[in-house]
Amino acid sequence: MGLGLVSIICMFMMDKGNEAEHYHAGTRAWSNVFAGSFFFAALALGAAFFLGLQYAAEAGWSTTIKRVIEAVSMYLPWGLSFLMLLFILGQFFHAHHIYHWMQPGIADPSSEHYDSVIAGKIGYFGVFWWVRTILYMVGWTWFTMKLRKNSIDADKLEIDVNNSFHWKNVKLGAWFMVVFAVTSSTSTWDWIMSIDTHWFSTMMGWYVFSGMWISALVAITILVIWLKKLGYLEYVTESTIHDMGKWMFAISFLWTYLYFSQFMLIWYSNIPEEVIYFQTRWESYKALMWTVFFVNFAFPMIMLMSRDSKRNFFFLMFVGTIIFIGHYLDIIMIVMPGTVGHSWTGLSWMEFGTFFFFLGLFIFVVLNALTKAPLRVKNHPYLSESLHHST
Repeated sequence: MGLGLVSIICMFMMDKGNEAEHYHAGTRAWSNVFAGSFFFAALALGAAFFLGLQYAAEAGWSTTIKRVIEAVSMYLPWGLSFLMLLFILGQFFHAHHIYHWMQPGIADPSSEHYDSVIAGKIGYFGVFWWVRTILYMVGWTWFTMKLRKNSIDADKLEIDVNNSFHWKNVKLGAWFMVVFAVTSSTSTWDWIMSIDTHWFSTMMGWYVFSGMWISALVAITILVIWLKKLGYLEYVTESTIHDMGKWMFAISFLWTYLYFSQFMLIWYSNIPEEVIYFQTRWESYKALMWTVFFVNFAFPMIMLMSRDSKRNFFFLMFVGTIIFIGHYLDIIMIVMPGTVGHSWTGLSWMEFGTFFFFLGLFIFVVLNALTKAPLRVKNHPYLSESLHHST
């Protein structure tokens, strides 16, 4: 994390000099920080979603790894705080140009920066955008912390005869699914799609959602295997980890379906206002575009197809690590063309340094959360089922 922080400082110092030479060049440092902030915040949100889903579905197989899922979700307040800081710096201090619509005078016909398309959308982006952003952050954080609190409070009781806290979380998880179904898409429109303000896609919300979900699954799986290897989760069965591998395999295909469908429908319709999004990526980010596609689709498809591959712990960690990096590169590919544009010169120490800073912070927060509660849940109605889970 320290090396990553040094990289970020150096990145800003170098990028500041480039800013005078090219409008987009000075935005690269901010874009990297935004990509890192968003990726790990989305990962934590994906873990919170997965936790809520387990409760809403009354799933029993995942009970023994519930504390790990909770710990990953505990990074959410940190990730959202970084995003909020970036939003404030962009809107009120004009420190960066990630969002073109935040530029002063963008909706003023008398300004040299006037943009008629953005001016037509300014009612959506102005105060209303900030209201939505605050609601997302407060709502997600409340659901996540409440699920965690109820889970820990249940284990503070000697015996929870009526499983009262569990049933509270079942209801809470169901409501979270409803809220998340809407806000996961609308937040993507607000935070990701609005980078390319003139462009829109009805599939973008689902596409980003699938990426955050698979990233969360990979992080949870790697952490579970690592803790089991250290002897902390000896009661977690091989079948439970096998099921996590199946989830990784399945959601990789969901991501691929959405990635390809969005590309195919827009590319072959060839409408100028829409195809420009992929035209920029095809011209200046082609290598990254193909890398993201094959690493996140072909690699997990080939490597995780067999049953044995999903029960080999070392192999699953290796494949998961590659997928994890692949989805971080996916966020880079989503963000950079709209902020840095054609001046991007390819992956460098800037991207990797930023990644390692946020990865280090994420690991620190998650490991700290793991120390706050026993890894093994006690008062859960499906604990026995999970302890004897076999597939």
